This record gives sequence, structure tokens and C-alpha cells, in this order.
Amino acid sequence: MLRLLLSLLLLGAPGALPAPTRRGAAPPTAPYLTRYLTQQIDHFGFDENLTFQQRYLVADQHWKKDNGPILFYTGNEGDITWFCNNTGFMWDVAEELNAMLVFAEHRYYGESLPFGNESFSDSRHLNYLTSEQALADFAVLVEYLKTTVAGARYSPVIAIGGSYGGMLAAWFRMKYPHVVVGALAASAPIWQFGDLVPCGTYFSIVTNDFKKGGTGCSESIWNSWNAINHLSSTDAGLQWLSSTFHLCSPLKTVQDAVTLKNWLSETWVNLAMVNYPYKADFLQPLPAWPVQEVCKFLKDPSLSDKLLLQNVFQAVNLYYNYSGKASCLDMSETATKNLGQLGWYYQACTEMVMPMCTDGVNDMFEPQKWDFDVLSEECYRLWGVRPRPSWILSVYGGKNISSHSNIVFSNGGLDPWSAGGVTQNITDSLVAIVIPDGAHHLDLRSRNPLDPKSVQQARALEVCYMKQWIEKARHSH
Repeated sequence: MLRLLLSLLLLGAPGALPAPTRRGAAPPTAPYLTRYLTQQIDHFGFDENLTFQQRYLVADQHWKKDNGPILFYTGNEGDITWFCNNTGFMWDVAEELNAMLVFAEHRYYGESLPFGNESFSDSRHLNYLTSEQALADFAVLVEYLKTTVAGARYSPVIAIGGSYGGMLAAWFRMKYPHVVVGALAASAPIWQFGDLVPCGTYFSIVTNDFKKGGTGCSESIWNSWNAINHLSSTDAGLQWLSSTFHLCSPLKTVQDAVTLKNWLSETWVNLAMVNYPYKADFLQPLPAWPVQEVCKFLKDPSLSDKLLLQNVFQAVNLYYNYSGKASCLDMSETATKNLGQLGWYYQACTEMVMPMCTDGVNDMFEPQKWDFDVLSEECYRLWGVRPRPSWILSVYGGKNISSHSNIVFSNGGLDPWSAGGVTQNITDSLVAIVIPDGAHHLDLRSRNPLDPKSVQQARALEVCYMKQWIEKARHSH
């Protein structure tokens, strides 16, 4: 379960944006320029004067050169070209807003490695991988653009991001209000810290998605854990599980069976996150409304252990092998290669400590309490560091954020990360938009003919707020 929690904290598997292949996505030939800026490795200390090259992408086809707005994507835990090609919303609205698009890569991801190949070698080299350092990079980059791009000196800048990137967009506006005039924080769980929200809500939303997916579906998944426990108690059972699930590496021990259960749990979570209304290729290539498709195999929870698990295999095979190309299923792979899992594990072991738990009553998972001490020991074993669970609350304010302004928080009703999101207005200018039929930051994806009305309305409202911020910024100059 710990590996599951660490990897769930991988927002990007959970931060990344699903690939829109339709109208409004970036065309196949790169419509952007790739640039690099020399950044301080440590913005907050003066002893070391080391620097690194931060990559960023610029698209100014629709930019109105006389201080037209800049939409600034606050890169999260992955390769920035992937986010750029998969944030169709920004490409869709660039023309309407006469905006320049900038996509800034987060330090320690993609090509923006402070110490090159040594960046992940030990905790000393990883010491500068924090949200605060990343925000400082973004602020320095915006100031650099304003002073070097002709006609951009007074361009209003709006931060946009999804998932961890959405958290960064919100925090960017909070910490650097003189740099960005507003922020769109999509599916940003800024409250999934400390005891701000119950630790079990995340998994109960996943469960509700599967309850809606079809009769008997969540019950079948709930019953599957005991079925695996029974079968994994014998060597013959482990062999049967390995063969039934077409695993690339056969199960040999009861511990391997725990890994199987974690892998399945992660699969159900990922399906809930990417439950989009059309075919998509986010973490894996999938059909429209994939949770409903998966639930077609899971209608009868009363089946015998082996029949039930054969159906569970059919269900996960849809997630891992929808293209039909996989000869076996690899339990070490649950998401796209474009995400920087190593870097995110380190962040989850330092400041991104998001409590999660299950009880097997309000959710379809085996009971697992939140155990900070176990996390702390695992982090120390992996990196030689200990997490600081309350630091994010100290530095970004927890729920006490009403003194800030101009942030739109959007969340999907189907997205488990909405558990830690802002889903009600805080003030007139800290606004929540809830998209009942939306999964993980559906609003940042390209327009699609199959989009539900709720996401079309959400995008229209988001653009409306952005226009207000731009207009207000104009009048202040």
C-alpha cells in the first residue's frame, strides 16, 4: 500500500494531461520555440552560486505584440513538451485572448536537470527539488521574458496548471501576486495536507465512480481482495494468478501478491482519474468512459474466486492492453513514461505529504490506515530524508487563504483528486468551478464534440475570468 500511496502522490500520473489528438491540440509539427534560461540552483541561499539550464517553450503566433497577455503553464512532474502538446485548452483560447503561450519546465524533470545525470544520485543533489525553488524559477523566467521580449513589458501574465501544476499555479499567484495577475488551478488538491480533509475521501470518490459504472462493479472489486488472499496462500495459487493475469514476472511469494493488489488498486484509481467521455491516450490508450467499459466485466460479485479474478483480469487488460499489443502485463508499469516518477517520489518524501487511507466500508479497498511513521521510515531508507508533514501548511496557508485573489479552482466530480480541492467559493475572486461529469482536469484538454455541457460551460467561465483579469491589469497601466 505504501508504494501505492507514493505513486498516487504522483499527481502527474495523476499531474499530467491526457493527450488530446483532436481539434485544438498542438499540431504535429512543433508550433513552439524551445528556449533555455540560466537559473540559480538555489534561489534562497548565497553560499553556492551554481546554475542550470531551465527549458521553456514559447508559442506567439496569436500574441498581440503590444503588451498582449501571456498564458504561463506552471510545469509539473514530467517532460514539458508532453504537457505542452497535451494542454489543448491553452491552444484553443490563445487566438481569442491574443495570448502568447509559455510552458515552463519544472526543475529536475525533462531536460531541466540541475546536476545533469547526477541530479538524482543522492539527497544532497536532490536538496533543491522543492515547490518553492520551482516557483522562484517561474518568477525569474516571467521577469526575464518581460524585460527581453519586445512589447511584453506590461503584458499581464496568467498562470495555468493541472494537478500538481495546478497547485503550483495557485501558489504562484499567492506568493508572487506582482508577477501573475491571476491563476487557473485545475484539479489542484491544495488541501490534501495535514488534517484539512478526511484521508479517506479520495478512495471513496474512486469507489463511487465504479458504483456509477455498473451494478456489481465496486462489489466485485471489493471481493477480489479476499479471492487473491485465498489463492496466494499456496504455490499453486500463486502460479494460477501469474498465468491468469498474464504477468511478465510470475508471483513467487505472498509479498508478490501484495504487489499485485497494489498494482490493481492503482489501476482502478487511474481509471477513475481518466474517465473521459471520448477515446483518449493519457496514462494508457483507452476507450470512451473507460470505467463503464471495465465494469461490463464485473457484474457478478458472487462468483467463485477463480471466475471472479478471471473477470478482473479482463477488466485490467482493457486498461493495459486496449491496443492488443501487450504479450504480458508488467506490474511495474501503470502510467506513461513521460512522468518523472523518481523526482515525484522524492517530493512525496519531503514536502508533498498527502495523507490517504481506506476503510473497506466507504470504499472498495482493503482497510489501510494512514501511517506517517511507515512513510517516514521508507523515505529515510530510499533517500536518507524525512518528510515534513506540516511545512506545506506553513508556507502556503492551508485553508487560510482568503487574503489572496484572482484564482479559479476547477474540479471534476469524477476526479478523486477533487477530495483535496477547493470546491466552494472562498471569496468573490477565489472561485470554485465544479464539473460534475469531469475527471482529472478535463477542462484543460482540447475541445471535443463529445465534451459534456458542464465542461464547455466551465471553460467559458474560465475564459471570462481571464478576460476580467487582463482588462483590470490593462487599466492599472
